Amino acid sequence: MDQTLYERDFYAWANEQAALLRAGKLDAADIAHIAEEIESMGRTEKRELISRLSVLLLHLLKWQFQPGRRGAGWEATITVQRDDLSDHLRDNPSLKAKLDEAIADAYRKAVILAVGETGQLKSSFPAACPWPFEQLMDMDFWPDA
Repeated sequence: MDQTLYERDFYAWANEQAALLRAGKLDAADIAHIAEEIESMGRTEKRELISRLSVLLLHLLKWQFQPGRRGAGWEATITVQRDDLSDHLRDNPSLKAKLDEAIADAYRKAVILAVGETGQLKSSFPAACPWPFEQLMDMDFWPDA
């Protein structure tokens, strides 16, 4: 079976398609795969949002539920995630419409990780994210025990 360039060398395919698009040769471009890749890029941006939120939420949960272990490392992680989330949303403002869904997905993952890292029962943590997005992103917000 003959494989297409898309199947056997994605990098070469991508460069070829970019050249075709720049040259205005839409009839020669692999429109179906280009559309598929653009959609995939959008899903990747949403996954990054959820991933960064998960890390932020995990560390906020640990901050709240393990006050005796608070330290500069957790503080740095929280601050960097807030900063990176701000950058990511500035670069992808339409993701703001997906924040409720992303926070719910991220919180579910954060609780699973928090259970593993703290040794506490899942029931120790709130069933849903206890903080609104604005509070999560507030550089002065540090949850108390």
